[in-house]
Amino acid sequence: MDNDVYRARRDRVCAALRAAGGGVAVLPTAPERLRNADSEHPYRHDSAFYYLTGFGEPDAWLVLDATGRSLLLCRAKDAEREIWDGYRLGPQDAPQALGIDEALPLDALAEALPQRLADQPAVWFPFSGYEGLAPQVTGWLDAVRARARTGVGAPTLQRDLLPLLDEMRLFKDAHEVALMRRAGAIGAAGHVRAMQACRPGMREYELEAELLHEFRRSGAAGPAYTSIVAAGRNACVLHYQAADAELRPGELCLIDAGCEYGSYASDITRTFPVDGRYSAPQRELYELVLASQDAAIAETRPGARKMDSHWAATRVLAQGMLDLGLLDRQAVGGLDEVIASAAYRRFFMHGTGHWLGLDVHDAGDYLAQDEAPCEQPDGLGGTAVKRPSRRLQPGMVVTIEPGLYVRPAPDVPERYWNLGIRIEDDALVTPSGCELLSRDVPVAPDEIEALMRG
Repeated sequence: MDNDVYRARRDRVCAALRAAGGGVAVLPTAPERLRNADSEHPYRHDSAFYYLTGFGEPDAWLVLDATGRSLLLCRAKDAEREIWDGYRLGPQDAPQALGIDEALPLDALAEALPQRLADQPAVWFPFSGYEGLAPQVTGWLDAVRARARTGVGAPTLQRDLLPLLDEMRLFKDAHEVALMRRAGAIGAAGHVRAMQACRPGMREYELEAELLHEFRRSGAAGPAYTSIVAAGRNACVLHYQAADAELRPGELCLIDAGCEYGSYASDITRTFPVDGRYSAPQRELYELVLASQDAAIAETRPGARKMDSHWAATRVLAQGMLDLGLLDRQAVGGLDEVIASAAYRRFFMHGTGHWLGLDVHDAGDYLAQDEAPCEQPDGLGGTAVKRPSRRLQPGMVVTIEPGLYVRPAPDVPERYWNLGIRIEDDALVTPSGCELLSRDVPVAPDEIEALMRG
């Protein structure tokens, strides 16, 4: 743990509080969640809390104020509970271990927060995503107001902390980039392992096991999200989860899986032939999706808008749909008509990427907040008056994931039925373009076939 990294982030938050007129920021970590009976889900800390502390224990709170002071409230040391649940840092060791100014035991929360909020102009806390937090804040404010006759003032403003933190998290520092490069490398190794292990007759869950094995043996905490391992027609289900379908020769397998390393996620998708060789129709669609991804990658650069990559990929895919007969020109018209009517959404119905970081769908606004709303395509064949998508800047990390999903239909060439293909890579925006963090796994069809033969 590099305390200077987390201290610098807290300092930025405190500076933002000062610039906004002062106040106190309050942020809890995630609670433990019961799975069933007395068994709990594996614990995962809150991403925003971890971003500012590097502290991964449950039942903890961070309090910051405009003067730059930091307070951590955490579980007290408990020798009996540590026998059962493991080591606790405790408030006595937390300041030195985490670089926090002060630490108190968790049971001091109800008393400490009203004291910190007294005579402050504002209280900052997340307005969404933290169940029960707003009533707690109200209780603390009521406790401060009860002291009004003694001359103590309560904050008159409640402000949302998340937009401030989300904007910070959108730009990855060198510490984060290093972790994300490693997450990308481990995620790619998992995909390589799955391709090499794939044999007709296996089940989807067997390939999922190969992924998990590689993630854990390489030091990742595990998958960053529920892995998608979809054989044959299951690949046409966007959020399919690995089940027990058989991997059959002549079919494709789509794997959308990434790992979590150092709390940062990778998110990678590859689609490969179960028996190691693409058929002609499979290759036609695969090369179309790959060409659309190439077009999107070219638009992932500083100054381009976030949606530019999506529309670049969409135009390539839509033209390919016309050329391959997935869309009937007589019915839908030419490329411009297909884009204007969103007829392409029959086979490509999702966006081309999202922010990536501590969360798979990471924090950050997708719209340009410093530009006036204007008429924008809504992606559904119409327009809407809204702000344009924001411009990309160095330090942002996005996924680039076009796809095609062809379900059986009388007006669709039968050779393409039940083919679902998606290709996804993680891209760090650099001063000159972008760096793909996940290309340690092949993407060209010839290279995938060679890997599987090997």
